[in-house]
Amino acid sequence: MPKIPSNIKHIHLIAVGGTGMGSLAGMLMEKGFVVTGSDQNIYPPMSTELEALGILLMSGYSADNLKKKPDLVIVGNAVSKTNPEVLEMQRQNLPYCSMPEALSHFFMRNNRSIVVAGTHGKTTTTAIISHFLLEMDSDPSYLVGGVLQGNQKNYRQGSGPYFVIEGDEYDTAFFDKGPKFLHYKPYYTLVTSLEFDHADIYRDLDHLTGSFVRLLEIGDPKGFVLACTHYPRLMEIIGKSYAAVETYGTENNPQWKAGRFSFEEGKTIFDILYHNRLEIRMESPLPGRHNILNVLAAFACLRKLGFKAERIQEALKTFKGIKRRQEVLGVVGDIAVIDDFAHHPTAVAETIDAVKKKYPGKKLIAVFEPRSNTSKRAVFQKDYAAAFAGADQVILADVFMPEKVTDGKILDVERLAQDISDNGTPARHISGVPSIVSHIARNTPSPAVILIMSNGGFGGIHQKVFEALKKQVGA
Repeated sequence: MPKIPSNIKHIHLIAVGGTGMGSLAGMLMEKGFVVTGSDQNIYPPMSTELEALGILLMSGYSADNLKKKPDLVIVGNAVSKTNPEVLEMQRQNLPYCSMPEALSHFFMRNNRSIVVAGTHGKTTTTAIISHFLLEMDSDPSYLVGGVLQGNQKNYRQGSGPYFVIEGDEYDTAFFDKGPKFLHYKPYYTLVTSLEFDHADIYRDLDHLTGSFVRLLEIGDPKGFVLACTHYPRLMEIIGKSYAAVETYGTENNPQWKAGRFSFEEGKTIFDILYHNRLEIRMESPLPGRHNILNVLAAFACLRKLGFKAERIQEALKTFKGIKRRQEVLGVVGDIAVIDDFAHHPTAVAETIDAVKKKYPGKKLIAVFEPRSNTSKRAVFQKDYAAAFAGADQVILADVFMPEKVTDGKILDVERLAQDISDNGTPARHISGVPSIVSHIARNTPSPAVILIMSNGGFGGIHQKVFEALKKQVGA
């Protein structure tokens, strides 16, 4: 593969429409490069955001998109080696790299990187740490793998010493099958969790754990590692780190511990202790026990960087959260419609628990689309049956693009609905978004919360449910 040249003016991104690639395009534009990009489907809000930055967008992949011969091509990880632009890039012998390589090369050379990795919670934890550093006047750089609430960009280039980055364990590109986080030169590393995921690229938990071992091994010995005690495999491997390790959690004797929880008036209140000495009584706007861990990780990180507990507490009050993380899309009468990115069984269970606590006394209807490369597979067939136990009703959609599961071991949605029902929670499989929307509009009691969980667009179901409910109640 050609090396990244030094005299670059024009950079082209293949698959620019994703959150990470679109953010990288914006960062490169702000750095002074001429930036172009292509994608199969570019639509708002990413399309409008990129166009507003002056980035030329090309719809569809074509060799013609490289006619102007860019100085560097950045290839997204969803792009295959048979993509027409990839073939043309190679025919012209253009220099190319992956998104993580570009981030490391252009933005992370002179910073101490704070890499947030883990199966769950990394997007929210990355966002909280970034927000804290911003509120502390540290002028941080960051890239969050989700859209921030409050019209804030999910990336920033600052002049301060820290670059906060979400460290994804997924593979980097068709020409680099190693995990993305290995490119980020971690100075400080946070590992929020370690459970099996990404069944399309990892054989089993041992295979996945090997990637996290490599992450720990490359961390700067002068930095530190923070690891959550809730995950046995993570605790088994933290000794691989050459940096100092501290632990956090609510159980298994962590050094940083959260306890004495209370959930009231949309707030989560809890103590944070360090070596069993009280640091502060924390008040968080984020619901759920999983968000206690996210806040605790961010708090411990900031304290280890030398910031005062009281300032961190104040900074948390202004954190607005991440879109698609328990995001309230609207309320019709006494029925709230909530969107969430949850797709792993643990995340589904935690999200349901958090929403139940936030809306006591309301029926919770959980609507789930098996869409991620892991959730559409049968690997979590039994785990999902338990994950939905906290809901009052469950609606399961069809598996999204089941033909992508080449070994034929597809999640059996009918069987899952029966298993959930056998466990005491009424569940049904309904095919097609129109039928799901119609069922919800006709059968949702009031007061209720409709929690829609998918890691994709789910056929625009969110707005369709909202509109159907408005018609049903005459709003």
